[in-house]
Amino acid sequence: MALKVESPAFSNGGRIPQKYTCEGKDISPELRWEGAPSGVKSFVLIVDDPDAPRGTFTHWVLFDIPAVESGLIEGSKQGKPGRNDFGKLGYGGPCPPKGHGVHRYFFRLYALDIPSLGLKEGASRADVEAAMKGHILAQAETMGCYER
Repeated sequence: MALKVESPAFSNGGRIPQKYTCEGKDISPELRWEGAPSGVKSFVLIVDDPDAPRGTFTHWVLFDIPAVESGLIEGSKQGKPGRNDFGKLGYGGPCPPKGHGVHRYFFRLYALDIPSLGLKEGASRADVEAAMKGHILAQAETMGCYER
């Protein structure tokens, strides 16, 4: 079985509930995954919006998620948070400009062959991606949409 990630909060391609956005509680949705390859020692999660007006906007960088995990609870504090494009640690929910149309939010999960990236909390997406290079065993994604 290939690595698969999904959320019980929204279907792949479906609308992300307001609760998980800047217009709601702005907490991360629950995520579940299965099919991790043998040899996985940690996971990384990156959430972004490629439809942002100034180019891809990173909403969540989470790394050093232990390999024993098969998901993240709603509002999770598991793993180490990186810095998002809001300039904050952890999750920043969908918040597209009003009237800009539907934006897509990709939740990408990476299974790694190392237990830690060796980075500190607050690492940038670029630093996380550089540290992952050559260590990705598998990846999966799910996508939700939101419009204001």
